[in-house]
Amino acid sequence: MASSLTVVGALWALLSFLSAAISCTSFFMPYWLFGSQMGKPVSFSTFRRCTYPAHTEEKSLVMVEECGRYASFSAIPSLSWQISTLVTGIGCALLLLVSLSAVLGCCIGDLISRMTGRLHGGVQFVAGLLISSGCALYPLGWNSPEIQQACGNASSQFQLGTCKLGWAYYCTGGGAAVSMLICTWMSCFAGKRKKPSPY
Repeated sequence: MASSLTVVGALWALLSFLSAAISCTSFFMPYWLFGSQMGKPVSFSTFRRCTYPAHTEEKSLVMVEECGRYASFSAIPSLSWQISTLVTGIGCALLLLVSLSAVLGCCIGDLISRMTGRLHGGVQFVAGLLISSGCALYPLGWNSPEIQQACGNASSQFQLGTCKLGWAYYCTGGGAAVSMLICTWMSCFAGKRKKPSPY
């Protein structure tokens, strides 16, 4: 089985796959922000939430202990979280496409040349920038009433109140940083040089 990648290229493919998997999985998990509401632990991401208040048939308020997406895009609690969802999702999709191409380059000869490797690195840089932007926009939504209820009514933009950032937030940003800095650099050396044709 012929490979179109150098040794550095094979490491690039592995690291690209791992960073894409970490960023995408963490983006989907609702563990970006931890707080409590009505004595129950709650958690949020940009478009998902675990443990939320609901009215019973008797019109009393209870906490439903399950995770789920917001009912619609407009139901996401703040505009900054809506933008964060979009840019982070696009960045994750780009990382997945590049990592798939990189992994295929391990098995298919002449798929990744020096030039296409650099092009892939550019796409990884843009994807990392998009995901990083999504992570940077996330704190702008901490002043929404829904988040303030979970953070002891003390949260505002870039101030958590009684809430804490979760592991998924750090993993999403970390995966983006690895893609943007390390994978972009490694992609420059990923493809094999074309041998000159004797004719």
